[in-house]
Amino acid sequence: QVQLVESGGGLVQAGGSLRLSCAASGRSLVGFPMAWFRRAPGKERELVAAINWNGGTTYYIDSVQGRFTVSRDNALNTAYLEMSSLKPEDTAIYYCATSYRYYSNRVLPKDANEYDYWGQGTQVTVSS
Repeated sequence: QVQLVESGGGLVQAGGSLRLSCAASGRSLVGFPMAWFRRAPGKERELVAAINWNGGTTYYIDSVQGRFTVSRDNALNTAYLEMSSLKPEDTAIYYCATSYRYYSNRVLPKDANEYDYWGQGTQVTVSS
């Protein structure tokens, strides 16, 4: 069983940047997709970005494409979300997640119900 811990959140002014990290322990991430979700106040949880097991395929929600970059370092057992040009509407709790049901699979899951393990989240607040 894998444990995920997010870090790197905080308060930033609009236009600024943050880098979120998701450190995994207990099991290697090799072979499994990673995803970043967020939940803004009063809104449903939404997928922000996802990356397949070897980093060859990525997905971004339209509102963050061009501003956010998802990556992973399997040797360090860590996933990252680099965020730039941050906007107040990016304010949310950000969660990382992984799925053991899509091992080495060409399909990149995009639904929260397809992910099995979650971190506790890290708060990102963007001031205007």
